[in-house]
Amino acid sequence: MRHYKEHLILKGTTVLKAMAQLNILARDAILFVVDEEDRLIGSLTDGDVRRGLLKEHSVHDKVEAIIQPNPRYIEKGNYRLEQIIEFREGHFKIIPVLDTERKVVNIINLGEHLSYLPLDAVVMAGGRGSRLKPMTDTTPKPLLKVGNKAIIEHNLDRLKRFGIDDFWISVRYLGEQIEEKLGDGKDQNISIDYVWEDKPLGTIGAVSKIGNFGHNYVLVTNSDILTTLDYEDFFLDFINRDADMSVATIPYDVDIPYAVMETDNNQVISFKEKPTYTYYSNGGIYLIKREVLERIPHDEFFNSTDLMEALLNDGGKLVSYPMRSYWLDIGKPNDFTKAQEDIKHLDL
Repeated sequence: MRHYKEHLILKGTTVLKAMAQLNILARDAILFVVDEEDRLIGSLTDGDVRRGLLKEHSVHDKVEAIIQPNPRYIEKGNYRLEQIIEFREGHFKIIPVLDTERKVVNIINLGEHLSYLPLDAVVMAGGRGSRLKPMTDTTPKPLLKVGNKAIIEHNLDRLKRFGIDDFWISVRYLGEQIEEKLGDGKDQNISIDYVWEDKPLGTIGAVSKIGNFGHNYVLVTNSDILTTLDYEDFFLDFINRDADMSVATIPYDVDIPYAVMETDNNQVISFKEKPTYTYYSNGGIYLIKREVLERIPHDEFFNSTDLMEALLNDGGKLVSYPMRSYWLDIGKPNDFTKAQEDIKHLDL
């Protein structure tokens, strides 16, 4: 994946130099002309160069002479997912992302990204991983390798494919190793900040220490999960159902080998012959409206189930998103062994 600044070119640059830069970009050949503060001025493609030369512009002219002055863009933190879908369906492949001052802060390549979700992502990675001892005696569980990458890298890479570029990672046990491994993310066109737990804060308590989310929606996920979840579909379901919080759930079917009687005062009302009941378990992945997170007490032990209970008690809307894709919680040694085999067949 290219660094987004490879698509930027400073105003005043000659058309000749722009042609050389476009040639390097190959199939992704589009440049965004910016000023000294990276504010967007226009766009330039091979077609713009060709049309400019036909109008008798010179390769020694400045690029401003032949640019498109009103390129399509999105404003970070202030767009709807429907806009991204429209760009994708309209075959607009490479879109600049601007801040409120029109500075280019990222480039979305819809040939490489599956989407560009308007989310912050919080990855919970502070746990001890006691059930995976002795592997976790010197290595935090999120950094244990599955295939050729650490578990947490599989998670980040999957989220990045859906265009999420603002990450918060909650760390405690051997957190220095995680911070050293992942860094600040700038070389990958993302931002990574770390939330340090001075004491155990449960499965979602650390989120209370984040006060500067950039979006109205937040995805919270455990770091020890492998999944092929379609995060765009998850988000669209959340929005379409006008939920306050959505929980990715894992369906479990329980087959009863006998007829099951429904009774009232020992009188049989109905019965089902060898029924199958489906139950839904918490998959450790949540979509949450930012204002709902205010229910989490600051710097106190608090689990995601506590937040669900508080939301329901306040009349909020909590929904289930049954997962139909691959999901594995790497909690025990046999899960870790299964992950090593499964990863060979997964497209994360």
